[in-house]
Amino acid sequence: MSVYFQNKEHVVVGVISDTHGVLLPAAIKALHGVDLIIHAGDIGNTGVMDELKSMAPVVAVRGNMDMKKSLKELPETEAIQVGDVLLYIIHDINKLDIAPSEANFNAVIFGHLHYPSVTKHNDVLFVNPGSAAQPRRNSSASLALLHIRGSSIKTQIVDIVE
Repeated sequence: MSVYFQNKEHVVVGVISDTHGVLLPAAIKALHGVDLIIHAGDIGNTGVMDELKSMAPVVAVRGNMDMKKSLKELPETEAIQVGDVLLYIIHDINKLDIAPSEANFNAVIFGHLHYPSVTKHNDVLFVNPGSAAQPRRNSSASLALLHIRGSSIKTQIVDIVE
């Protein structure tokens, strides 16, 4: 498990998913200035990863469509600590094989559905930023920003329209 920003009072994490090889200029603009970027899978190509890494450190998991060799090497899940918050990252929430509350995770970050959602179960926040390139269910292309202060997480869904 990697640890980030232990001594920073306010951390902004950009959460993006389902880019499928396309990183819209509006997404780049929305992620400008974040401290860390999480990509919850279906990245599409290394160009997207390179662009994200030029803005901030990136933690990414492999999605079901990430079949290119360089992306296949990404883990299916990742656990990271950001400040005092423990995050679990997975692409497809239906493949979740742990009990996040029993494992002391504060939040689960996932993608795959192509529409945003923010819910809480057993004191664990579940965040899907939606798709940054191919939204579904009449939603806009979107991503999420997590504002982390201590053990508090405030979630903001950001519509990214051109």
